[in-house]
Amino acid sequence: MEEYYVDLHIHIGGTATGKPVKITGARSLTIENILIESTERKGLDMIGVIDCHVPEVLHELETFIQKGEVVELEEGGLRFQHVTLILGTEIEIYDENCKGPIHVLAFIPTIAKMKEFSAWMSQRMKNITLSSQRMYVQAVELQTKVRQLDGLFIPAHIFTPYKSLYGKGVHSTLKEVFNPELIDAVELGLSSDTMMADQIEELHSYSYVTNSDAHSLPKIGREHQIIRMVQPTFEELRKALHRKDGREIVANYGLDPKLGKYHRTTCDQCLTLLERSEEPCPSCGSSKIVKGVYDRLVELKSFEGTYKNRPPYIHQVPLEFIPGLGPKTLEKLRNYFKTEMAIIHEAPEAALHEIVPSAVAEFIIKARKGTLLLQSGGGGRYGKVEQ
Repeated sequence: MEEYYVDLHIHIGGTATGKPVKITGARSLTIENILIESTERKGLDMIGVIDCHVPEVLHELETFIQKGEVVELEEGGLRFQHVTLILGTEIEIYDENCKGPIHVLAFIPTIAKMKEFSAWMSQRMKNITLSSQRMYVQAVELQTKVRQLDGLFIPAHIFTPYKSLYGKGVHSTLKEVFNPELIDAVELGLSSDTMMADQIEELHSYSYVTNSDAHSLPKIGREHQIIRMVQPTFEELRKALHRKDGREIVANYGLDPKLGKYHRTTCDQCLTLLERSEEPCPSCGSSKIVKGVYDRLVELKSFEGTYKNRPPYIHQVPLEFIPGLGPKTLEKLRNYFKTEMAIIHEAPEAALHEIVPSAVAEFIIKARKGTLLLQSGGGGRYGKVEQ
């Protein structure tokens, strides 16, 4: 078996003809650019592109297959150069069992089955050409349909204050909305990590995935995992998420939760970080308070101690957070080490010092060792590295 770099949550900003898909995504996020960026610059082995339900995107992929640039794999997924594309979609659920909307990821093994899923979804949402649209069905009905298509069902960024399972979707348990048996894994999101999530006992039976939720090309791979599989295919991914036959997630790489946009409770008006969800804000008097993931988990906590049945979670500082690392310096690093995965995880310290200024090299090395000083983020504002 081999180990593969995997990021399963990448948005499409627009189609090749310029039509928007993810409204908040960069228009440079076309399916072609995502494939090239992922394999040639990022060094990923498998990616999940979660707007593949869009008919024009499916047509683009079929065109690549006809040209011989993409091959559909027998065990599911599409192969382009050195990266496997997993066909996915992000959906917003809000049925009578939800306190608020919940985003979920569904992954489908083949183009034919994704076409079937897209047609089914088009009867249950207003605009099939856009990303993350609200679907007017019971959550369990959606789960059942995904399973019928041999797909994978993963609640997305489960602690984010907005549009997530535990953020505002349920009072205390996923059973309020979902069938636990039809969940294949859960996605942690940028403001939490394994130790934080394991405070919720009902999550112990699921694998955790750490993904970028990329809305631009540079953010691809900012969170990812290393997965041990025989080969990078859909069926191997399924086995790994369920820890079958030696397939498994070897390590999760994610932002230190302090760097996430919603780690701590924050005043939405003046962006003051608050120790707890107190109203009004002691700084400006505003009653608009965004509860942070840290504080929400304090409310939900149902498990004391350390749950040990987990791969290591390695705090990662994406290169975009490194002070002094601008586009020209990044290009020098890419030219030498080829991919960002190599820069972040593998580049020898001496080589880094030879190629970039010592201060930048030290930041990269400290990021790798987890010794950087960080300021917490909150209220939609990322944390940052202290200089």
